[in-house]
Amino acid sequence: MALILTVILIALIFEYINGFHDTANSIATVVSTKVLTPRQAVLLAAFTNLIGAMWGTAVAKTITSGLVDSKVVHMTSDILICALLGAIIWNLVTWWLGLPSSSSHALIGGLCGSGLAAAHNNWHVLIWSQPNHEHWYKGSGLLWKVIVPMFFSPFLGFVLGFIIMAALYIGLRNQRPSKVNAFFNKAQMASAGAMGFMHGTNDAQKTMGIIALALLAGTKAGHFVNLPEWLSFLKTSEPSDGKPMEIALWIKVTCALVMAAGTAVGGWRIIKTLGHKMVKLHPINGFAAEASSATVIFIASLFGIPVSTTHNISASIMGVGCAKRFNAIKWTVVERMVWAWVLTIPIAGGIAYGLVLLMQIIGWIP
Repeated sequence: MALILTVILIALIFEYINGFHDTANSIATVVSTKVLTPRQAVLLAAFTNLIGAMWGTAVAKTITSGLVDSKVVHMTSDILICALLGAIIWNLVTWWLGLPSSSSHALIGGLCGSGLAAAHNNWHVLIWSQPNHEHWYKGSGLLWKVIVPMFFSPFLGFVLGFIIMAALYIGLRNQRPSKVNAFFNKAQMASAGAMGFMHGTNDAQKTMGIIALALLAGTKAGHFVNLPEWLSFLKTSEPSDGKPMEIALWIKVTCALVMAAGTAVGGWRIIKTLGHKMVKLHPINGFAAEASSATVIFIASLFGIPVSTTHNISASIMGVGCAKRFNAIKWTVVERMVWAWVLTIPIAGGIAYGLVLLMQIIGWIP
């Protein structure tokens, strides 16, 4: 029982870190354009994250059943702890360096690394692909839910950002700059709110999935047999074959509140990288970047795809900058970011893998 509660605590710590790590990405543009002060932007993001986290559970269901095969290895509490610690350590390192890496991919890497170590390097533990023969876009597994979106969603964000910005330049070329700025000062508050909402719909759900997995493992192991009646909500039933796991309301509410609390802390190091170092932004640029990124995340959330808020807003900002002029982007900063993107899954996975091996040596994991 104590181990289950430890998993839930560490999962909520991850959610809190996710709040100040990834939310910095979602509000970087509205802060850098000076439409909102940092405090106002953080409050807006915290509120919209909270609302967004309560909307849907498709991404959470992907985390619980679409990445690691439970028939090969049971994701017990100690294995989940290693997965979470791998993601948390990498998140803190990249936050300290001011690199906007992906919490989503850090968690996915942690799950895959810990699962692989627990399965004694049996690669079949990773669900690579489960195609849906009726609808190709409903396929599951790492290929369809992680690898393809990891490349396609930033590309789509870049293209949308470029198109929206180019269309705005063409449509508003005869308008007075003061009038344009006045309009987009207000419009960007709406786009920033949409970005925060979409961040909540996608990112908060990943931790929901981890907590649901921990409770299912505890239920299977019989840890909740003698629970008092008032704690019976912790018992989680295994879904029937082919059906995704349902996420309890209390899990959704808890994760939403913790992410909102983490958001309130802010992440100014990452805001500085995205909003100032990469490209100079005006309100119209911030609106175009947020609108395109929020659109991509909305589509992904509908299909239960755990995409990276970081990758999408960064790529959208690049697209907006290129629409202005190609050399408006500081490509040396982009290069550092791309390396962080590429390394996130293998490094977080490697840390989790090493932690499982360490626990096996100590004897904590059989």
